[in-house]
Amino acid sequence: MNQNLRGWSQVTVTIEKERPRQPEIIDLLHQSDLYAQSLYPAESNHLVDIETLEKPDVSFFVARHNGAIVGCCALVDAKDRTGEIKRMFVDPRARGLKIGRRLLEHIEAHGRDLGMKAIRLETGIRQPEAIGLYRSAGYRDIGPFGSYQPDPLSLFMEKPLG
Repeated sequence: MNQNLRGWSQVTVTIEKERPRQPEIIDLLHQSDLYAQSLYPAESNHLVDIETLEKPDVSFFVARHNGAIVGCCALVDAKDRTGEIKRMFVDPRARGLKIGRRLLEHIEAHGRDLGMKAIRLETGIRQPEAIGLYRSAGYRDIGPFGSYQPDPLSLFMEKPLG
C-alpha cells in the first residue's frame, strides 16, 4: 500500500477471519512490535507471537481496503466466557479512517456469537488514541486479569457484552 489513505472520501473495508502467517500481516505485526518497543520497556510489552495467534482458541481478523491489509486484531477465548483482545493494530497510513473502531465492533460481535459475557484487554498508558477508542466504545477500567500482574504502564479494561 503506497498511498496515504487519509484523503480518500469513501472507504470500503472488509474484515474477515484469516490466518496470521501471511507476509503482509507479519510486516504489520512487526510494525506493531516496533511501535510498542518505542513506548515501553520489554517487561511492559505483552505482545503475543504468531504461533500464539495460530492457536485454535484464537480468532484472528484482518481489515482490508481494496485488498490491502490495513489492520488486524485477535480475540483469545479465555475459556471463562470472556475473551481478550490482542494485537490490535492499524497501519499508520490508514489511521483516521475508523479501521480500529470497525475491528473492535467486529470482534465484539464475534465474541457475542461465541457466547462470551465480556471482552477484556490490556493496553499501555502511552497510547491515548487506543484508550480513547476503547473508552468511547464502552470499555471501563478494571484490575489485572488472567496472568497479568500490576504494571504502572498498563491499563486493563473490560466491556460486558449484552
